[in-house]
Amino acid sequence: MAHEDKLYRQQQHEITEYHIYRQLAALSKDEQNAKVLNEIADQELGHYHFWKKVTGKEAEPDKRKIRKYIRLARIFGLSFALRLMEQGEVDATTFYDSIAADYPEALKIKQDEEEHEQKLIGILNDERLNYAGAIVLGLNDALVEFSGTLAGLSFAFANTLIIGSTGLIMGIAASLSMAASGYLASREEDLEDANPVKSAIYTGSAYILTVVVMVLPYFLLKNPYLALGIMLSSTIAIIAGYTYYISVAKNISFRQRFFEMALISLSVAVLSFGIGVLVKKVFGIEV
Repeated sequence: MAHEDKLYRQQQHEITEYHIYRQLAALSKDEQNAKVLNEIADQELGHYHFWKKVTGKEAEPDKRKIRKYIRLARIFGLSFALRLMEQGEVDATTFYDSIAADYPEALKIKQDEEEHEQKLIGILNDERLNYAGAIVLGLNDALVEFSGTLAGLSFAFANTLIIGSTGLIMGIAASLSMAASGYLASREEDLEDANPVKSAIYTGSAYILTVVVMVLPYFLLKNPYLALGIMLSSTIAIIAGYTYYISVAKNISFRQRFFEMALISLSVAVLSFGIGVLVKKVFGIEV
């Protein structure tokens, strides 16, 4: 019975992925991407019909899973959604190996699934990843610069409203500067897939959104040290979230990238906090 359940679940998995690939193909603005996604969808449908003959049952697709990956593709891009979905193929590979003795055709399906991944690696053209460098430029600079700036201000000034207002004003000005830098950098690189205006928008947006999240605790709390702690926690959360996105979308190591970014940001924050202490003592600032 357990064996039959596994076969049926795999059958449902195939028809679900058929609908996901088909809908993602419809969403894709890149014709080559759409063509390959439709080819993969047809293969998934063929796999479904094979398992249907084995189980003798119809299987309904998992509509919740379909909605999940379509939503992920809309929000985070095609690359992220497909990479995340392909990670589940590790379990499928184990399943195919376990039943190969009874169903030799499973090895052919396993080969198809492995080819899926290779095709996806080769065809993906995701705007969000094309501008990942611009996003990282804005994100990293905001995290490193403002974690340090806010840490220094937190000790130099005791008034959280002054700290938050100062940080926000500096953040808005810096985001405009970073957007201009992103535009000029994109013009100099002269990449076919990178639009200078879009690079500027991605860089500036990443910068200002990061700053807003970081200064928010200072507008909500009166204790500057509590606000500082929440700000640093938010910094770690932002680094973790973005690193997870990039590690999935680009299939790179999460741990190494995360610890590198976190170490740089927190080190600057600690140094800036020390500078704030020094400035307060030297100049006798009391606000």
